[in-house]
Amino acid sequence: MSELSNRTIAVIATDGFEDSELTSPLEAVKAAGATVKVISTESGSIEGKNGTTVDVDMTTEQAKGENFDGIILPGGTGNADAIRMDDNAVAIVKAHVEADKPLGAICHAAWLLTEADVLKGRTITSFPSLKTDLTNAGADWVDEEVVCDQGLVSSRTPKDLPAFNEKIIEEFAEGEH
Repeated sequence: MSELSNRTIAVIATDGFEDSELTSPLEAVKAAGATVKVISTESGSIEGKNGTTVDVDMTTEQAKGENFDGIILPGGTGNADAIRMDDNAVAIVKAHVEADKPLGAICHAAWLLTEADVLKGRTITSFPSLKTDLTNAGADWVDEEVVCDQGLVSSRTPKDLPAFNEKIIEEFAEGEH
């Protein structure tokens, strides 16, 4: 695994996240040496759809304008649908992608990328039900375990987590693209 000791990675999520899609990448980047900040719409803690609770380090309002070396967007239908309605989360993701910094989105998390309007001309994968949304947002959708397009890493479901985690660590270590 690549060394991430000088990297700060943000995880942006809210209640209803897919438990493994938040915890597995978070643990992987921490094990690679990264500092991780969990960002959500409210302070306190967030709860996954299967009951995992995670403490929030800062709100999306507080994180506006922060510079992160990478961002992880976990899926979970409820989480993805709610977080894409948060203007601050959308602004953070938009600025991050436009600065050519690496980002990982798994499953339904790609909905936030559609709101941030950063998918035109990009190749991406996701949970299959998002294909039309992502295509309409200008992406080239493919059904693959992990896809990387200029630092934008995407995967479909929890079964893809090993490949997803490996690729986000590689991209976060590389930095700007």
